[in-house]
Amino acid sequence: MATSLIYKNGALYEAAMLALYGRHYFSRYRVIAGLIPDEASVLDVCCGPAVLYKRYLAKKRVDYTGLDVNEGFIRKLRSMGINGKVWDLRTDAPLPNADYVIMQASLYHFLPNASPVFGRMIDAARKQVIIAEPITNIATSRVSLLSKIGRRFTDSGHGEEALRFTEDTLDELFKRYGPLVKTSFLIPGGREKVYVLEK
Repeated sequence: MATSLIYKNGALYEAAMLALYGRHYFSRYRVIAGLIPDEASVLDVCCGPAVLYKRYLAKKRVDYTGLDVNEGFIRKLRSMGINGKVWDLRTDAPLPNADYVIMQASLYHFLPNASPVFGRMIDAARKQVIIAEPITNIATSRVSLLSKIGRRFTDSGHGEEALRFTEDTLDELFKRYGPLVKTSFLIPGGREKVYVLEK
């Protein structure tokens, strides 16, 4: 499966995220980790190189499983003794159950209709679903060169994806799950919005 360069190497992926988020890069992980209690079970959907676990959740002694379509990322996690599974969320297979099901900056991969993936996450969660999704995106920049770069370098293996969420379109999606939405807020820097849904 062909992917863009940043999806071929965990260090490159993290460097790209650091460039995007700047001084708020670590905040995006700390915010999510702060929502997870010690010793909970966690399913990290589209986990990438599992930065959230390695830097923040491992010390909380969580029962962690990372899912990603990228075989290289999962192979590296397993070599470090981290539970990871190659998983394509575009199939309709039910997800493994966990207390907390998390997705960071990946829901846009399933546009124009992210609802089926999101529905499976809700089904898998025993307690909460936590989504953090970008609402400011290079791929939707009015500067054509920037938007082209944004689309090209976010190809996780399914081709370039031009569609992204804005805050309004993300809010619209979550309105469908109104009774489940416990809270929503912007991370420091305002690039991502977090939604916490409670079962």
